[in-house]
Amino acid sequence: MAVVEVNGIEGIKSLLGKEIGPTEWREVTQEDIDTFAALSGDDQWIHVDVERAKKESPFGTTVAHGNLTLSLIDGFRRDLISSVGFQLGVNYGWNKVRFPAPVPAGSRVRARAEVVSVDDVGGGWWQVVTRFKLDVEGSEKPCCVADSVGRALER
Repeated sequence: MAVVEVNGIEGIKSLLGKEIGPTEWREVTQEDIDTFAALSGDDQWIHVDVERAKKESPFGTTVAHGNLTLSLIDGFRRDLISSVGFQLGVNYGWNKVRFPAPVPAGSRVRARAEVVSVDDVGGGWWQVVTRFKLDVEGSEKPCCVADSVGRALER
């Protein structure tokens, strides 16, 4: 169940500037990292070679891909905000995306969100920018800060 449930564009606007969350923690396993490496084709040793990472990585272990961390937002989004009153919502892209801290294999992450802008773009469509911050347990810095740009079509 989502932390916040909203109805229509006025409901989304009511979230402007408010922190939503955090979600529950989710573990990022080595199996998750290996699966992402196989799907994306990014099999750099820092992600998939456990023994080499123990010896050579500044993190002492393998770490999740930045894009794997970013992709977790899609699942966390459902845990944070549920909306009704729209015909359709689509992913329009990303604005600034940063990975200030690594996500070591076996660590846990959680998310928070803040709606930062809601703009009428015409034809019944609204553009909603939501800033997501993912925390990695035990780190003072977030592991990901990203502005998701979505488009919602009113009913």
